[in-house]
Amino acid sequence: MIHDEIADFAAALRPMTALAGLDLGTKTIGVAVTDTFRTVATPLETVKRRKFSLDAERLLAILKQRGIGGLVLGLPRNMDGTEGPRCQSTRAFARNFAALWDGPVTFWDERLSTVAAERALLEADTSRKRRAEVIDHVAASYILQGALDRLRHLSA
Repeated sequence: MIHDEIADFAAALRPMTALAGLDLGTKTIGVAVTDTFRTVATPLETVKRRKFSLDAERLLAILKQRGIGGLVLGLPRNMDGTEGPRCQSTRAFARNFAALWDGPVTFWDERLSTVAAERALLEADTSRKRRAEVIDHVAASYILQGALDRLRHLSA
């Protein structure tokens, strides 16, 4: 089920299940995961996009293998907070994916997550080639960590 409000998403989560975060791009999908205590987001992998059924099959395999209990999708709002075509595409992906997976799904504002990921990789002196390989799943971890921090605040 898709939850627009993070509090509703939190209420739908089963205890002691990990979460996954996705950074949906046009060519790739960055994937990050948490531990079962939901304390830290860790970059996992970048899935090359082909067609929805193949992308969904790979993502479902990751969710099953990792025992994922909830999914956070980065929502690429415009800088003024409005939703454009990329947000519509993300919401459509969520609707299609939710038909295949029965766990809770929510969105997290991903503005500047790729910029933050790029900055962190530059500070770590990562080569340009390596940055291109990992930027998407590092951005997914920034998205997921933001949602984790909010979830932690809600439960306090």
